[in-house]
Amino acid sequence: MSDQNETPKIHIDSDWKAQAQAEKEKLTKQTQATAGDAGAGKGAPGEMPPASFESLVSTMAMQALFALGAIPDPRTGQRVQHLDLARHHIDMLTVLEEKTKGNLTPDEEKMLSSTVYELRTRYIQMSSAASGV
Repeated sequence: MSDQNETPKIHIDSDWKAQAQAEKEKLTKQTQATAGDAGAGKGAPGEMPPASFESLVSTMAMQALFALGAIPDPRTGQRVQHLDLARHHIDMLTVLEEKTKGNLTPDEEKMLSSTVYELRTRYIQMSSAASGV
């Protein structure tokens, strides 16, 4: 019937999405508090966020999500999968997780481990869909 014409649907884990949003809001509040303490302009256009562990993990996770096709290319609006590149970014986060073990705050450790877990799960889903399994 029409099953052959349907495109695969992407499953979005709403718990992860809610957690990511909460972490983003927490990071925003921390950034604003830090900027206020330092006397810097709050939310000035073009201002770079402060370097932090959360920013590093978020940046790497976004790159993996982009390579998984979960985020469309901002120039074309198209979602393109590069599973080898996605795996590389996930592996880099895994190296970061291993090398920082015992040196992170509980919140940082939880953020990193949940990010790696979610990305691995998405990678498995996408690679299984791509291979037709």
